[in-house]
Amino acid sequence: MSDVEIRVAPDAQEHATANSAGDQGKYVGMWVTADGHIRHELLPGGRYDEARGRQKSAYQGRYWLEGDHIEYVDDTGFTADGEFRDNVLYHAGMVLYPER
Repeated sequence: MSDVEIRVAPDAQEHATANSAGDQGKYVGMWVTADGHIRHELLPGGRYDEARGRQKSAYQGRYWLEGDHIEYVDDTGFTADGEFRDNVLYHAGMVLYPER
């Protein structure tokens, strides 16, 4: 028998109260890859909407911040994470910039 770690995604609302509104507010908005193909819209309240190419809302779910670290859980339960460094989001092998 092998040891299996089960990770339960916490409720985004629970994390929203743990994080200051200022922390979340500094990252709310649209983040895009240099070619514009992938677009993450981080919404107030801990939801996100990801577009890919011409497909709007390819993935949707919730997110929360732990400092400059972001955790995602899409609506199917898939999890991912990323880091904000120098106003750049590094997520799942992608580099996203704030939309201007």
